[in-house]
Amino acid sequence: MSEYLNEILLSQYEAVLGMLHDSLTVCPDAHWDEPVGKYPFWQVAYHTLCFTDLYLTPDEKQFEPGERHPAGWQEFDDEYPSRRFDRDELVAYALACRDKARTNLAAETPATLAGPSGHARRDFSRGELHIYNIRHIQHHTGQLQAFIRRIGPEFQELGMLKWGRSGWPENGPI
Repeated sequence: MSEYLNEILLSQYEAVLGMLHDSLTVCPDAHWDEPVGKYPFWQVAYHTLCFTDLYLTPDEKQFEPGERHPAGWQEFDDEYPSRRFDRDELVAYALACRDKARTNLAAETPATLAGPSGHARRDFSRGELHIYNIRHIQHHTGQLQAFIRRIGPEFQELGMLKWGRSGWPENGPI
């Protein structure tokens, strides 16, 4: 059962990260800094990827903020990141999160999925943390895609931003 559950979780991570990747790819340069709610488009995407990355780590004590987190752990606590991130950086980060999901889900066992999340702020099982993480990614991806569709008629066609049903998009992202 665990292998099957891991496959399902990975398939949904890939689908939602594919949708986020498409949003990053499609957003016109002129709108990269425009607000989606309170924060610029790029910052909503960065926030989403930071927490995706963190929650894919089996234990927060193992998470090592790297070059994508110039201010270290402070990037997770401050309202605004330490610097602006460009499209190429965030597209690469989305791909890195996809690869991390593939690696880490392959290592999950029934015991690890049923065990603690490994994250102090999330007092539930590791398995539930994966579902929580996918919902978080989808929430912000929905915000970004709604923003893009409001830009103009060319982005309102359903074909521009496709719903990721399962797995990474077959033909790659848009």
